[in-house]
Amino acid sequence: MTGDARRDEEGSVLLLTLGYVLLALAAVWVCVSATDLYLAQKRVDAVADAASLAGADGFAIVLGDGTVLAELTDDAVRIQAAAILDAHPGDVHLVEASAPDGTSARVTVSALWHPPLFSPLIPDGLLLRATATTRTALQ
Repeated sequence: MTGDARRDEEGSVLLLTLGYVLLALAAVWVCVSATDLYLAQKRVDAVADAASLAGADGFAIVLGDGTVLAELTDDAVRIQAAAILDAHPGDVHLVEASAPDGTSARVTVSALWHPPLFSPLIPDGLLLRATATTRTALQ
């Protein structure tokens, strides 16, 4: 009877091992994709910060009523931000660049992220956006 019982269980360990291997591969796939997405968002954030900082440097000095002011315009912010994005090697696009209050530069950039491994869930990629605001001031 013990010989018959062993023959009935042959191969069951192989199926269990195969299931665990597939589960481990799925976990690795999810971790690699999530890590790459996180790093891609951080790169887009850094580019937005750099473009916003450059946009804040596009100020014009205005004299008025005995005070000196640094004034930003939408065009100056856009020109400075576009110059940073042109120098950046990645595929990041300028969505918006403005000076909402005349002393702050607000820049929004976007980039398309594709998973590093094959992904039937996100075949067209994912659009990442980042907005950064930098304030300019004279002291």
